[in-house]
Amino acid sequence: MLHEDIFEQHPTVMRGLMIQKLDLGFDPEELVIGVDPGQMTGLSVFYYGREIESSFHSSVNKLIMHIIQILGGLRAKRKIVKIGNGNMIIAKEIANMLNLKFCSSFELEFVDERKTSLKIKNFNQRGKRDMLSAKYISQRDGYRYSILPLSITG
Repeated sequence: MLHEDIFEQHPTVMRGLMIQKLDLGFDPEELVIGVDPGQMTGLSVFYYGREIESSFHSSVNKLIMHIIQILGGLRAKRKIVKIGNGNMIIAKEIANMLNLKFCSSFELEFVDERKTSLKIKNFNQRGKRDMLSAKYISQRDGYRYSILPLSITG
């Protein structure tokens, strides 16, 4: 990728590309996305073992498009999306929409999110609790599914 092209990318993808270029000897080339589903959906993105984004989203559609930008913009040997199981209706909606809209393979895990929501003063000020929960979800293991794009599976 040319240096000028990097600046046209999403800021999270730019951070990931900088970490990739620096090659500081972090964890293997792995992209892990943690999602805390709910009315306010928390998101945490780890690349090469470093958190490169922590955010929250109120729209599932915008969240899906955001995740697709990240999955498509960063190279990794393993791309893993970990979704908390606290609200399985939204969790399954996220998983299904990712499968329909992202045209490459990735791994999906539904993770037990018990004890990921800490008590924070002023309840959930600016989505802090959701973002922190997403971070904890990204660090837990769950049952892993390999998602193949519909172009391969038909």
